[in-house]
Amino acid sequence: MKILHDFKLALITLLSLLIMACSSSVPTITPKQAAELLNNKQVVMIDVREQDERNEHRIEGTIFIPLGQLEDRMSELVQYKDSAIVMQCRSGRRSDVAAKTLIKAGFTKVVNLEGGILAWDEQGLATVKGP
Repeated sequence: MKILHDFKLALITLLSLLIMACSSSVPTITPKQAAELLNNKQVVMIDVREQDERNEHRIEGTIFIPLGQLEDRMSELVQYKDSAIVMQCRSGRRSDVAAKTLIKAGFTKVVNLEGGILAWDEQGLATVKGP
């Protein structure tokens, strides 16, 4: 009986840890805050959308690495390991995943663009056409 009790306790503890790990949130930044920092060259912004999305329009000055390629292209970002980084996608979901990937790889100054490029557009901030 004690073994079953210990097993249940261990299982509950493990599930609690998994839930906490999955729900840990990445800090966010508003589009206006990100635009100001980007314009003053105080951040590196990484666009993790797909090529077809980027072809429609993009935020000028961003580095383009689709989410599916991020882990394979991590070596391109090592030079920014100590820099402030803003992750950006369409709505903020993929960039949240990307931010967690960078944090796990040891990047410490990573934030997610709140609402992605959709929120950026809603606030009337500048974008450019094409790749």
